[in-house]
Amino acid sequence: MMNIECSSELNEQPQMLPPPPGTFIDREELIQHVGEFAVSQGYVVTIKQSKRDKVVVLGCDRGGVYRNRRKPIDESAAECIRRRRTGSRLTNCPFEVVGKKDDGLWVLTVKNGTHNHEPLKDIAEHPSARRFSEKEVLLIKEMTEAGLKPRQILKRLRQSNPDLLSTPKHVYNVKAKLRQGNMSVRNYKSLKPQKSAVRNNYLSVMEPSWRQHNPPRVPNLIGGRFVDSQSFASIDVINPATQEVVSQVPLTTNEEFRAAVFAAKRAFPSWRNTPSTIRQRIMFKFQELIRRDIDKLAMNITNEHGKALKDAYDDVLCGLEVVEHACGLANLQIGEFVSNISNGVDSYSIREPLGVCAGICPFEFPAMIPLWMFSTAVTCGNTFILKPSEKDPGAAVMLAELAVEAGLPNGVLNIVHGSNEIISTICDDDDIKAVSFVGPSTAGSYVYSRASAKGKRVQCNFGAKNHAVVMPDASMDTTLNALVTAGFGGAGQKRMSLSTVVFVGGLTPWEDKLVERAKALRVQPGTEPDTDIGPVISKQAKELICRLIQSSVDSGAKLVVDGRNILVPGYEHGNFIGPTILFNVKVSMECYKEETCGPVLLCMEADNIEEAIDIVNRNKYGNGASIFTTSGVTARKFQTEIEVGQVGINIPISAPFPFSCFTSLKPLFAGDINFDGKAGIQFYTQIKTVSQQWKDVAAGTSSDV
Repeated sequence: MMNIECSSELNEQPQMLPPPPGTFIDREELIQHVGEFAVSQGYVVTIKQSKRDKVVVLGCDRGGVYRNRRKPIDESAAECIRRRRTGSRLTNCPFEVVGKKDDGLWVLTVKNGTHNHEPLKDIAEHPSARRFSEKEVLLIKEMTEAGLKPRQILKRLRQSNPDLLSTPKHVYNVKAKLRQGNMSVRNYKSLKPQKSAVRNNYLSVMEPSWRQHNPPRVPNLIGGRFVDSQSFASIDVINPATQEVVSQVPLTTNEEFRAAVFAAKRAFPSWRNTPSTIRQRIMFKFQELIRRDIDKLAMNITNEHGKALKDAYDDVLCGLEVVEHACGLANLQIGEFVSNISNGVDSYSIREPLGVCAGICPFEFPAMIPLWMFSTAVTCGNTFILKPSEKDPGAAVMLAELAVEAGLPNGVLNIVHGSNEIISTICDDDDIKAVSFVGPSTAGSYVYSRASAKGKRVQCNFGAKNHAVVMPDASMDTTLNALVTAGFGGAGQKRMSLSTVVFVGGLTPWEDKLVERAKALRVQPGTEPDTDIGPVISKQAKELICRLIQSSVDSGAKLVVDGRNILVPGYEHGNFIGPTILFNVKVSMECYKEETCGPVLLCMEADNIEEAIDIVNRNKYGNGASIFTTSGVTARKFQTEIEVGQVGINIPISAPFPFSCFTSLKPLFAGDINFDGKAGIQFYTQIKTVSQQWKDVAAGTSSDV
């Protein structure tokens, strides 16, 4: 009878469960997981043993008995220290879990999940609840130096943290350690951050490690946390106007990349099951935050890319339109339903997200292209790995910060950095289901062939040499304004630039006024007011542009405006190239065959509209084309016979609105589905068809519901 009663008493004792085993992105996430679970069960964990990059052993900091730490009369000082170290903590609880690093991720296992004590009824009972945070220790140091007494210090600390349980005695102890030069703080990961208002405040104002570098290092975003890469290799992000190093981009390690993919894969099941209305609310908040910080975003783009501030604002605003469009994607994901396709059989189709998707971005539009990609992808229910350009990654990281602030769950959006190696890794990873790419032709062809060989869904937009055809009857002012704006805006470094103009019937009526307007453009740093043309992205880009210009002159082209030797006072080392105009350009010249990607306008002549159309159609980089005319018949002939993805009539080609598609034709597009609009949704989702039949239960039978 006694045994039965004892057994029932043991069963009534609250059971403290061990944390569930699992895999984690890094050591800190593992410790946080164990600690938060421990608090929910009524115990506190502490680090018993740790090898930073290999293993961490966590034990219970509750239970057992204190050893006698009184110093015997005949005990030596060394023996006293040894006994104090071994007896300074409650060590008898057998609970122990182990985290080990395996292939870049941390794996948690439970070595002993039992306890020999009752759970804490209140976490404040534990001594660690009385410890000061690192921020509080620094404040104590400052207030001590200012002459404040312990009670005064404590009073001030409680103004910002009313839940602080420390006493003046604890302040005295901290002051004693400070006098000895000891600034270390013992933090227990199991205490949730919201337990301390001061700690939260500190985390929000403390500069993260990647910003403490000079110049700052661009962080990875992995599992909802911005973390400094462990890589020693990095690429300098250079201000094109001043040649100052703005930041450094680390080359993300393979382990960090695997952690990012793991975080995205882990977040996918929960995110895909999140109601579409909730995902849209996050996008509503996201677009609100972008508007709030648009000045910071535009300034960052100008500092890293070099484009004029007004162009940087347009960059952000074009991307913002995609976010606004994403706020209403639910109605575009509606499937189809067909009733009674057979006897009592209904059939319907639904659109489902793919899983982990990735985006590889160019330098031309640091904000717009990332927003093109991940806004639509995550709103459709996917998780995303973004690789910004290593030349101007700042805007993408700032947008990711805003997305996290808007409520995007951990792991839904991740950012990695690098160059060719990380691109190959993205293409090869089996967990990534789709890859979106915008960039140079060579890289685009490589990405398409490598990623599609792995069975991924791929869309690659690359190369650009857009043409304008000017008819003799075109409006002079309207046409010249369009040619100058679209030809030289953004220093010619955008996929929608009009780099080539074909004048039907001859150049003579247009020459003088075109040259006059080009020479009136202001070339200066993008941060200066009224800048028309800023610097190009790099020294290498400037050298390539200058080489193509000289090659054209050597081949017989007429250089009527030369911007190669322009000097901007105060910015003599900047990558500046002024507006450049070449007449008498032929299709055989290198400048016409290759992508110029600079403020260079190539002028050609054609005898008639048929010849002009033939010139455009034979260029392999014909991404888009515009015609300027007052004849509807000519315009209709042009739009019918021209073989490009984007057509403008009396306007330059531009980035389309997000509810329409950004279309490119082969060989400038590789893949089956284009960007933006309905095509963007189709790319990031897959169709599932369901057929169902429900029959009545046969008479006389019963069925449990």
